[in-house]
Amino acid sequence: MNNNIRCLSKEDIEINCSPSFQKKIHSNFWKSLHLIWKNFIKKLLADPNELQVWQKVDRHGNIYWQAYDPATGKSFSSGSETDVSMWIEQLYRY
Repeated sequence: MNNNIRCLSKEDIEINCSPSFQKKIHSNFWKSLHLIWKNFIKKLLADPNELQVWQKVDRHGNIYWQAYDPATGKSFSSGSETDVSMWIEQLYRY
């Protein structure tokens, strides 16, 4: 049995990426890196006892809201921003 193994040189390798595709990859990389950095800074500077409210999107594209109060340990989730606001008001009313 004869095994012929050879390494490809740079000239042998053909890269078929258009310049616009390469720009898109480069742009997406920096956007992702920026988002990671922004979230890191947010978490670093955030008060751990502060009420947290955020918007999420499920795998079906439905948008919903979540809220969490670390002081009480209670959380709430709803598809309505108004419902979340009402929950917060009730939470701090008493």
